[in-house]
Amino acid sequence: MTTAPTVSASGLTVRYGGRPALDDVSLCLHEGVTGLLGPNGAGKTTLLRVLATAVPADRGSFTVLGHDPGTAAGRQEVRRLLGYLPQTPGFHPDFTAFAFVDYVAILKELTDRAGRHREVRRVLEAVGLSDVRARRIKRLSGGMRQRVALAAALVGDPRLLLLDEPTVGLDPEQRMRFREVIAEAGEGRTVLLSTHQTEDVAMLCHRVIVTAHGRLRFEGTPAELTARAAGRVWSSTERDPGARAGWRTGMGTFRNVGDPPKGAELLEPTLEDGYLLVLDGEPAEVASV
Repeated sequence: MTTAPTVSASGLTVRYGGRPALDDVSLCLHEGVTGLLGPNGAGKTTLLRVLATAVPADRGSFTVLGHDPGTAAGRQEVRRLLGYLPQTPGFHPDFTAFAFVDYVAILKELTDRAGRHREVRRVLEAVGLSDVRARRIKRLSGGMRQRVALAAALVGDPRLLLLDEPTVGLDPEQRMRFREVIAEAGEGRTVLLSTHQTEDVAMLCHRVIVTAHGRLRFEGTPAELTARAAGRVWSSTERDPGARAGWRTGMGTFRNVGDPPKGAELLEPTLEDGYLLVLDGEPAEVASV
């Protein structure tokens, strides 16, 4: 892309008890949806918290549209530009959906009551909750609560949207609805989507970042990550002991990922295959941005 990045980060490092949660992470984020993949403990949540200005980095720096959160004034400007959906949103259970999003809108400095309420109604409609906006949060399903949290993150039309595992615990229909909203949110703004779901990344994301042990292992397009597994996925009647990963499919055959034996029946790779190879110790590869 030739446009200036929304987020530019350099050397971000965070340690908890001497253990690096982020280890010298540098990246740029542009408009569109970027997927952030990695196993538990990879540093995904810590990275989102740093970018959301919820926790400071021990070393390194970043800017959001040129604003530096290292200063008080810059931090205030960054917070005005972003929407953040944490992994575990905090709700007051007796708030209605409308009241909760309205409360967040007040925190985002939307002081005109009539205009603020129009904005609250807009974001609740965007996530499909107009019909239940007067219902108390404790009466809502888990999927509806996630959508309330997403509506709150969308208040004020933020330029940067940080979403931490937004589809965890959702049924297939709810996940499909979330994908629609996130895809729309990625038009004209920057979205960083942390997830364990490679399927979400394949369907939604223009770019993908893979982290492991606090470091970036891969950055590029989903097609480039999938291509890492080209010629390295094969079918067999038994699990190949030389495979880096292998599992029985619904057809009764085994799908193997790694270094195929001579004459193996090669299969079309998926994004998940490329992701598994990156996590299993393939040399780190960071594409230019």
